[in-house]
Amino acid sequence: MIPVRIVIDTNIVVSAALKPDGLQRTVLVLAITKPARLYVSDAILAEYREVLSRSELQIRKGLRQQLLQLIRNTAHLVVPLRPLQVAKDPDDNKFLECADAARADYMVTGNLRHLPRFWKNTKVISSREFISIVAPHLG
Repeated sequence: MIPVRIVIDTNIVVSAALKPDGLQRTVLVLAITKPARLYVSDAILAEYREVLSRSELQIRKGLRQQLLQLIRNTAHLVVPLRPLQVAKDPDDNKFLECADAARADYMVTGNLRHLPRFWKNTKVISSREFISIVAPHLG
């Protein structure tokens, strides 16, 4: 099967850390499992690291390190080709830039209203939509 190319918003990673039995943990596991292929950029990794470290979230250091290591070990690093100014929240442009460079099929986010539903060939979707798309292809 052809890999499904995915970019994941920080809010999905944070929710995965905060709720071990939650939907976003499933999204993260599916994103690093074949046939999916997770893509990140240095800017995205930096944001994951910064947000997961926020004291108000109270995410244990060991869990933060495990999640970041898992993502670094499994994700494909891309270098965005050009800066974009399309998202309502300028901080979200880095995800579209990564999706653009990775030619991603999907960008998964918990905040659909800040992003266009499509960016070139990338469809911006929710966790539930992602699971419904990928789950049938798992053996």
